[in-house]
Amino acid sequence: MPQPRFSDLEQKIDALISLCADLRQENSELRADVFNWRQERRQLAERNERASARVKAIISRLKAMEPDS
Repeated sequence: MPQPRFSDLEQKIDALISLCADLRQENSELRADVFNWRQERRQLAERNERASARVKAIISRLKAMEPDS
């Protein structure tokens, strides 16, 4: 194999190694984002449930205050 072709191959391999490292880093960051979004979603669902329960309690109290028809 002539020297220039070997050098080209070596450069391509180095580029692939670099790309692989970049993709691993990006994948790690994306996994962290997904984890954080899932936590946020869970927290929002819990807040929504608490708010819904409070609204239902308020409605019940209001209905209890209505005069009988």
